[in-house]
Amino acid sequence: MARDIPTEAEVLGWYTSLSNWGRWGHDDELGTLNLITPEKRAQAAGLVREGLTISCARTLRFEAIPDVPVPPQHFMLRSGEGEATERVGRSNARDAFLIAPHGHTITHLDAPSHTFVRSDPAAPWTMYNGRPRNLVKTEGAMAGSIELVGEGIVSRGVLLDIARLRGVPWLEATDPVFPEDLEAAEAAQDVRVEPGDVLFVRTGYPKRLAEGGSRRPGEGMTGFQAACLPWLHERDVALIGSDTANDVAPTQYPGLGTNGAVHGVGMGALGLWLLDNPDFEALTAACARLGRWAFLATIAPLKLERGTGSPVNPLAIL
Repeated sequence: MARDIPTEAEVLGWYTSLSNWGRWGHDDELGTLNLITPEKRAQAAGLVREGLTISCARTLRFEAIPDVPVPPQHFMLRSGEGEATERVGRSNARDAFLIAPHGHTITHLDAPSHTFVRSDPAAPWTMYNGRPRNLVKTEGAMAGSIELVGEGIVSRGVLLDIARLRGVPWLEATDPVFPEDLEAAEAAQDVRVEPGDVLFVRTGYPKRLAEGGSRRPGEGMTGFQAACLPWLHERDVALIGSDTANDVAPTQYPGLGTNGAVHGVGMGALGLWLLDNPDFEALTAACARLGRWAFLATIAPLKLERGTGSPVNPLAIL
């Protein structure tokens, strides 16, 4: 099947034509999360019928993995092993964690300060809504911090299973998701993505990891092809999360710098929030069993002062 793959010039033009800058005011930092209204949350709450809660996070493991510059580390400050030296004995355990959330392994939410963009080489680098890049300092993000969503994200979630649609266990790295796939999955699953929705897209990548081992250095990764961006803008999606890092890797558009099109144009122009590296295998099984693909979705990041992102445990409640 022939696919309409946009050129790099077209994608760069979307920085302007798809821009939400100023849509919710010149000081806005929430971007597409403005689409999640109290009424939208109430609608989402009405989708809870079975009271079934499903985590969409990958288990955070403390081991060296290829393609991870700073693997998570777990330090036991006090354990139950050995002889206690305290007079009254050791009555608890304590630990500490070092977690660098960005990358291809940890389920995390990107804050606006994570991505810097520019539409042409002569333009300054900015965050969403024109905030200058230099507001992200060595001590952290002075604008666009993950603290913006410290109260959590709650909305109607929709899962579109593209691997199921294609009849494969997972999409190969060279096989990205196109808007035609999103619409075909809507039709097959009898569901429609609406304004303010949280859109989850299953490629089956966690299944590939479970059966084939960790991602190897230089291995590509599937995700949203840039062609999906006008569709996401038209549908007014509040947040997206494919079960990869959302962007196709390696990038198909080197002119965007190290950003893929979804991180660059999506976050930088649309103000679209991104959930990277979730796992939808359990949710897919539950939705297929129940015959419904919409649910209450919650994403609660840590309140990290001046953080550019946070590990999260997204929940789907059916």
